[in-house]
Amino acid sequence: MREVETMTGMVIKVSPVGEMDKRLVILTRERGKITAFARGARRPGSPFMAVSRPFAFGQFSLYEGRDSYTLRSAEITNYFEALSLDVEGTCYGSYFLELADYYARENMDGTGFLKLLYQSIRALLKPALKNELVQRIFELKAMVLNGEYTETPPCPVSDSASYAWEYVIASPAEHLYNFTLTDPVLEEFVRCVEINKKRYVDREFHSLDILHTMTGWKVLK
Repeated sequence: MREVETMTGMVIKVSPVGEMDKRLVILTRERGKITAFARGARRPGSPFMAVSRPFAFGQFSLYEGRDSYTLRSAEITNYFEALSLDVEGTCYGSYFLELADYYARENMDGTGFLKLLYQSIRALLKPALKNELVQRIFELKAMVLNGEYTETPPCPVSDSASYAWEYVIASPAEHLYNFTLTDPVLEEFVRCVEINKKRYVDREFHSLDILHTMTGWKVLK
C-alpha cells in the first residue's frame, strides 16, 4: 500500500483533466511546486470540489507517483473567500499565483515563497494598503528570493523610496506589509521594480495583462 505524505501548501493552478478530474499545481513548503491529480473533483458532491481551486491553503495528504501525486484528502484552513468579492483584488491575487508558478521549482524547499505568497494575498485584503504597493513589494521580494535583484534601487530615488527598497529586501514575509508610501514615493518604487523585472523576468503574464486593462495602468518607461 502506498505511503501517504502530508504537505502544507497552496493551490496555485487548476486545470480540467478528462471528464471528472482536475490537475492541481500546489506550492508546498516541503517539496516546492508539485503536480497532483484530484480524481473526481468535477463530479457534483465530490469532497475535492472545494479544495481543488486556486488560493486554497492548508494541509494536503497525497500519494506519490512517478511524476505526480494523487490527492487523498485535504484540510483547508484558508480559502481566501473574501478575495472573491473583490474583482480587482482577485486579479492581483491571480497574478501572484502566476508569478509563483513561474518562480517555484520542484523538489526544493518552498518555505520562503509559500510564506511570501500567503502574506501577500492577506495584504490584498487590507483596505489601508494600496494593491499596487502590495504588488510591487511581492514582485521585489520574489526576485530577492530567487537571487535576482540589486541591493540598492537601480535608478536615483528619494531617501524614502531607497529605504522602502532596502526594507523589503531585508524583512521576513511576516513584516513586509507594515508600511505605506505617498503617491510620489510609490511612483519611484514602482519604477525601480519595473527596471528590475525587465532585467530578470523573461515572461509575460496573462493575469497581469487583464489587470492592466482593468485598471488602465501603464508601464512606466
